[in-house]
Amino acid sequence: MNEKEVLNLIGRTNELFEADINKHDKELKKIVSLSSFLVIGGAGSIGQAVVKEIFKRNPKKIHVVDINENNLTELVRDIRSSYGYIDGDFNTFALDIGSVEYDAFIESDGHYDYVLNLSALKHVRSEEDPYTLMRMIDINIFNTDKTIMQSIKNSTKKYFCVSTDKAANPVNLMGASKRIMEMFLMRRSKDIDISTSRFANVAFSDGSLLHGFNQRIYKRQPIAAPNDIKRYFVTSKESGELCLMSCIFGENRDVFFPKLSESLHLISFSDIVVKYLKYRGYDAQICSSEEEARNLVKTLPNEGKWPCLFTESDTTGEKDFEEFYTDKEKLDMNRFFNLGVIKNKLEYNESNLNDFKYAINQIKKSNNWDKKLIVKEFFKMLPNFDYEDKRKYLNEKM
Repeated sequence: MNEKEVLNLIGRTNELFEADINKHDKELKKIVSLSSFLVIGGAGSIGQAVVKEIFKRNPKKIHVVDINENNLTELVRDIRSSYGYIDGDFNTFALDIGSVEYDAFIESDGHYDYVLNLSALKHVRSEEDPYTLMRMIDINIFNTDKTIMQSIKNSTKKYFCVSTDKAANPVNLMGASKRIMEMFLMRRSKDIDISTSRFANVAFSDGSLLHGFNQRIYKRQPIAAPNDIKRYFVTSKESGELCLMSCIFGENRDVFFPKLSESLHLISFSDIVVKYLKYRGYDAQICSSEEEARNLVKTLPNEGKWPCLFTESDTTGEKDFEEFYTDKEKLDMNRFFNLGVIKNKLEYNESNLNDFKYAINQIKKSNNWDKKLIVKEFFKMLPNFDYEDKRKYLNEKM
């Protein structure tokens, strides 16, 4: 599926950042060609998009780290097939950034002008149990803090880290973990320039609901989606452009986000399903139950129809609307055409950050990981956290 086809499915005709990229591309190419880059989590959907945006502008050095060696292999094949080669050093490393192997890698080199951290546990479904939730805290918060400290030690010019729209007034633990990450970033911004971005769902990214549509067709299974939730979407290419623009042009403590209009760009998952199936040559057949949908998928596709189950969302952590900023954040909406910028002052609570890290480490040391105790620490960091555990999770649905 190409960029134009994806744009059509999410209800747009034009690339969102085209005007901003065109205006600044000469400067982007100059800065990238004179610089070295480390991309952490570079084999995920957003990470690959970022790597491509950097690679095609001929950097002096670009190293890509990710725990997924299969995705790294495909990234290299994809880049070689699309862009060929650069004069600089391009290499990939299958490493876990929380490991001693990664620390040894940083000790052996570690000198980069720009470090971009795209690693994250991004699914709300990952907060159901205390063990995956603890890994989410490690990856989204503590590993981020660790790699910033390493960047400071190695005199990195700029550190970029991706956040999420769900960090603005979070209602789930994933979004809250990213909001707390932003607080840790704030503390380190005293010693290194840091910028980040909050953005919408990346259409058809690995593990996303839209990516799941492809899997359901391939595996000949019914498609399920909520009919009461609307979301903003960007394409993979747009996600890479947004991250690179923030990394290169963001001032210290800036948070970039896409200017998306509620009236023009919000689209429901069920509406996308109908458009997607039409693109694949099928009409959506609405079913009343999972059992009906599973039975009909055996015959309906032969008639040019695909069974779908559209239901209201009733699981923990689902937000029925999206926002990129809060009413307490100062905005610059004039610097770019379709990029907004949150302008942050240096504000953080040293004691709260230290207490959170200490409390989580104490829970880790215990033999009984209690999710309630972990959530309690989230509320200490975010007193107005609007979180309710409904005891029903996405993994319980089709």
